[in-house]
Amino acid sequence: MRKPAKWAAGLLVLGAVLAIPGLPGQQQRTLAIAGHPGEVNVTEVNGRYLVEIDALRQLLNGSLTLTGHQYVLTVPAANSDDSSSAKAQTAGFSKEFLRTAIEQMSGIREWRSTLVNAVKRGYPITEDWTTAFASEAQQNLRLAAVAVSTESDRSVLQLLKNEFANMKKLSDRFVEANKARQYMAPTALDDDPLDARIRACAHSLASMAANGQFVDDGSCS
Repeated sequence: MRKPAKWAAGLLVLGAVLAIPGLPGQQQRTLAIAGHPGEVNVTEVNGRYLVEIDALRQLLNGSLTLTGHQYVLTVPAANSDDSSSAKAQTAGFSKEFLRTAIEQMSGIREWRSTLVNAVKRGYPITEDWTTAFASEAQQNLRLAAVAVSTESDRSVLQLLKNEFANMKKLSDRFVEANKARQYMAPTALDDDPLDARIRACAHSLASMAANGQFVDDGSCS
């Protein structure tokens, strides 16, 4: 249900005075109002902006009444149902984004699990298989970016990017160690701060996905 909104003409600095053609320093412009098609003419005279108030009424699809010495412009307010719908669209996670985000989180988890097992078993960590994980994660990030449609989506996308950057940094470290024939102990990841950050971020993202709400606790910075 739409409820009318009343604007006192005294609040419309632009508009109760008609522009008079031919005044010194007069310039013609137009006024557009977001959410309303069309525009009205605006006359600038010595730093003041004047519009024809009935033209403004028509642009806003409103009604104009005179009460005593005051004009009252009444315009339709935004539909409450529409407002609630718009609010819902900007809060929480969209279905498609959540799906792509979960895929990205699963890919990062598999990447890390493979890396941890290789380190513990003393297997060489080569660029070929780490590149495959990184390429898949980058593709998932692109899909997630395309699916963004709410503020929460956008906020989590940045955290997903941070998680990917940290995971790649950790993986690259072991690849470089293998290239340099540097020994890495099976316990190399036990107290690794970067690995701990990746695990904390994964836990935080999983919690957000389960609850359907964005909460930045700093784990993914």
